Amino acid sequence: MNTYIVLLRGINVGGNNLLPMKELKVLLENSDFENVRTYIQSGNIILNYSKNPENDISSLINSNFGFQPKVLTLSKNEFNSAVSNNPYPEYEGKFVHFYFCKESPKLNTEKLESVVADTEKYTLIDNVFYIHAPEGIARSKLIVNIEKCLGVTATGRNLNTVNKLSTMLQNA
Repeated sequence: MNTYIVLLRGINVGGNNLLPMKELKVLLENSDFENVRTYIQSGNIILNYSKNPENDISSLINSNFGFQPKVLTLSKNEFNSAVSNNPYPEYEGKFVHFYFCKESPKLNTEKLESVVADTEKYTLIDNVFYIHAPEGIARSKLIVNIEKCLGVTATGRNLNTVNKLSTMLQNA
């Protein structure tokens, strides 16, 4: 069994794609996933499975909840590498965001430079786009345009969430 970090995109937002984590946890446990742990309602799951669970989880959610969210999976090593590569560890967790990409980003630097604020910093390492947004992400034009800038599907988590998942992984 391998350990995976599963990140669901676009669930439980604005009353759409409702997916209670407690129900999902039971569903996964009854479907041969082991050591299933979830963190908050935004779709963060750590589990053990014999192969990459991305397609199986997507199908389970679709057949049981009636929608098919974007699912991104990371191996334990990939996740730990993303954490250790964080170029902004000195900043407060709510101002640092990791955008995990399904595939290698194809940065649109012209678009990126047109939307990034003077106060924002960003770094791309492997398939993770790191952002330090000291004024928050609520009004960030970069965040609103993130996938246009990256050229691929991505899902974001702030450093606080990443740190919590990292702690959960270490305590497994």
